[in-house]
Amino acid sequence: MIRLKPLTKIVLLIVISLIFTADYSFSQTAESYVQSGRTKFESGDYQGSIQDMTKAIELDPKNAVSYSGRGFAKAVLEDYPGAIQDFSKSIELDPKNADYYFFRASAESSNGDNKAAIEDFSKAIKLSPKNPVLYFSRANDKATIGDNKGAIKDYDKAIELDPNNPLSYVGRGFARTEIGEKDAGCQDFSKAEGMGYPPAAEIKKEICK
Repeated sequence: MIRLKPLTKIVLLIVISLIFTADYSFSQTAESYVQSGRTKFESGDYQGSIQDMTKAIELDPKNAVSYSGRGFAKAVLEDYPGAIQDFSKSIELDPKNADYYFFRASAESSNGDNKAAIEDFSKAIKLSPKNPVLYFSRANDKATIGDNKGAIKDYDKAIELDPNNPLSYVGRGFARTEIGEKDAGCQDFSKAEGMGYPPAAEIKKEICK
């Protein structure tokens, strides 16, 4: 059966920009390594990105953004334990930043630790309760461990906050079919298909026979 993947390189490439948009005040030399690390990351040189972020950390070990930048590169290389360690350091340095909990949760999810991911997504939601991506992501992990009713509640909230994301309907459709609500699930697949998400048609064909 087709399933949504909790973390992809595409998602990483999107969210990496978040950690470079804020105005961080630290030494120009460390900043230059961070910017170089970002450039290398975006060009696919993940090892080079890690090296530059490490240099930035050596120069300024108390700036959370450098650890997150290195964490992203490690995650793309599937070094999830290393990524989790770096995101944990970001959280230690900036514990009120919801993004860092989201980043660590995504790495934990990719590493197969769905329960830890759910806990971190929940922490992120407390800090940023209007972010639909957090509910969507937590729903995916709840569905993975078989908590389909909990997943449906989170997909509902994600849809409430962002009704234009077809993936939320697809995820809810899977969860609904898992608890025996096939008709409602198929309606969700149809909704996603009508929103221009082509895979929904194949999913509906497979499940809604």
